[in-house]
Amino acid sequence: MSGMHGDKHQAILDAAYTLFGSQGFYETKISQIADKAGIAKGTVYLYFKSKEQLFAAVSQRDFDRFLSRLDHGLHQTKSIQERLGFIADNHLRYYYERRDHTKLFFMAPNNDPDLMRIMEEFLKRYTNAVIEVLEEGGIPEAKLYAKAYIGMLDRLKMEILFDQGFSEADLSKNIAFASHLFIHGCPIT
Repeated sequence: MSGMHGDKHQAILDAAYTLFGSQGFYETKISQIADKAGIAKGTVYLYFKSKEQLFAAVSQRDFDRFLSRLDHGLHQTKSIQERLGFIADNHLRYYYERRDHTKLFFMAPNNDPDLMRIMEEFLKRYTNAVIEVLEEGGIPEAKLYAKAYIGMLDRLKMEILFDQGFSEADLSKNIAFASHLFIHGCPIT
C-alpha cells in the first residue's frame, strides 16, 4: 500500500497494538481502534475483515520486527558468545520494551487458526536462527540446545512482564546471566 492507504493501514495497526496491549483482545472494540487511529470504524473493515485478522496482522508485524532485528544483530556479531549474548538481548529486550503491553501476550484470541499459523511460523524461524548459530559454533544437538536456550529466555521474560519494578539494570543483568549460564554452565562447588 502506498500514500494515504498505507498511512491508514499503519495507523490501524499502531492503534490496535496499543489497545490490544493495554486492554487485551476481548476488551478492545473495533470502534476504539478506529477512534485511536483517527478514522471511521468502517474503514478498519476495509483493511481487516475481523478483529481476529487485525490481531494476527499486529502480531505478524511485531514478529517480523523481532526477526529482522535478530537477523541484523547476528550479522553484526562474530563469536558464538557474542551471538548468544545478542540472542538473549534481543529476546529479553523485546519483552522489556513491551512490558506495558502485556495483554498482547496473555489476552489473545483463543484458537484463531491464522494467529496459530503465524505463531508457529515465527517460532520455527526463531528456533532455526538459534540452531544455525549453534551449528556454526560446532555445538552437537543444536536443535535441542536451541530449544533449551529459548526456553530459558522465555522463563526470564516472565519477571519482566510481571515485576513492575523491573529496571534496565535488571534487564542487563538477566541478559548477561542467561548467555553466561548457557555458555559456561552452572558453577558447581
